[in-house]
Amino acid sequence: MKAINIITILTLLFSCHSKNENNKIVNLGSDQIKLNDTLNNQTQKKQSYEMSDKELIENVKLAINPKFQDWVLFKHGTYIIFDDITKVKNINDEATVLMKEYGPVFAGGPAGDFNTIHLTKTEGWIVAGHGYGMYTYVSPSEIQSQSANDMEIGLLGRSKRDLDGKKPEIIYVNKSK
Repeated sequence: MKAINIITILTLLFSCHSKNENNKIVNLGSDQIKLNDTLNNQTQKKQSYEMSDKELIENVKLAINPKFQDWVLFKHGTYIIFDDITKVKNINDEATVLMKEYGPVFAGGPAGDFNTIHLTKTEGWIVAGHGYGMYTYVSPSEIQSQSANDMEIGLLGRSKRDLDGKKPEIIYVNKSK
């Protein structure tokens, strides 16, 4: 949990200072952290844990209950299930509208709540939350800790959903018809 908080703080700090302050040292309690080194390490770790679109699609297919055949998958692993596709004029447009409305996470808002679901047909978890039929897949390869708990997994899923909500990019559409 401490690592997630430090990463969040560093990300916020990094985005708020000029580029020539990259080597600034930040004090976080008893920890001193050099911004440039830490952010470069986190970027390298993130890059090594990213799944390809094909891997993401295959895992989400296994994660979804087979009775749901109409769904849209976004770049960071958030997907939206549609109950009745015949009532939707354009599934891409509708999914994008829903993602922009329910995807972004705001402090104190309902999108901050989540539930972590352990999967049985594939490795990983689904993070459910605000927005009917909207879920985010989290792969074990994205978790840096071997003993990650539901809170850490949920926070990662929520951050991935936030990325999809702020910049929705559809990578796959599954239709029954």
